[in-house]
Amino acid sequence: MLDYFIPRASSFSGDMDGLFNLIVYGVGFWFVLTLSVLVYFMIRFRHSVSPKAAYITGEKHSESKWVHWPHYAIIVFDVVLIAGAIMVWVQVKQTLPPKDDIIRAVGQQWSWSFVHSGPDGKLDTEDDVLTVNDLHVEVGKVYHFELQSRDVLHNFSIPAFRLKQDMIPGRTITGWFEPTQEGTFDLQCAEMCGHGHGIMGAAITVHSPESYQATMEAIQNGTYESEYLKRLKEGSTPINAKRPQVSQNEASPYTEKLLSSF
Repeated sequence: MLDYFIPRASSFSGDMDGLFNLIVYGVGFWFVLTLSVLVYFMIRFRHSVSPKAAYITGEKHSESKWVHWPHYAIIVFDVVLIAGAIMVWVQVKQTLPPKDDIIRAVGQQWSWSFVHSGPDGKLDTEDDVLTVNDLHVEVGKVYHFELQSRDVLHNFSIPAFRLKQDMIPGRTITGWFEPTQEGTFDLQCAEMCGHGHGIMGAAITVHSPESYQATMEAIQNGTYESEYLKRLKEGSTPINAKRPQVSQNEASPYTEKLLSSF
């Protein structure tokens, strides 16, 4: 269902979609069934064609079974749902497969800083490649990530990867993903983090091995053109659009604080 709107671009995105579908279709089934029974009873036993309702205590088995049987069926569904959720949670959040590379994402109000490991595959060395609002990875590689926040709570979210992870100031949170589809995808903060939360976006580009090497060289040589800025320019509001002129009497405290952040 989700892949109709957002592509699947990571190795575990199918598992996340499967769990989502299990919840939607399972809950949807009981929702439709309950409303159907309710509407049927409203029509079948409407006041104009039905006698006065009888008082039923529910002590007889023939009466109580209509409560117990649906109850048991829902418990079985809940067990299946919990089992599916645990399986996906263990695979995505509790299991850390061996890495092919590592990156670091640092969130701050209201932008992203990324650290790509160089040829040595290690962070905090001289060959690290630093970018702002542009993350670059290679298709088919398992990446470990380190998440850090410089100020408040943020959330590292890549919808196409079906990945969301909170970022907490003072902590380094680790996780993993494996891109499976080349292209440029949205990366965003999914945690309310202040006045500029809505503009805290970035881009993650999944490259072929050749494209990745060429991009890293272009970044180091200063000839790289940001994929994130390209996407902004292609949007409905160009990034170079003229800032509206707001007089001091018209500006709200929110407007003043937001404009002063840039």
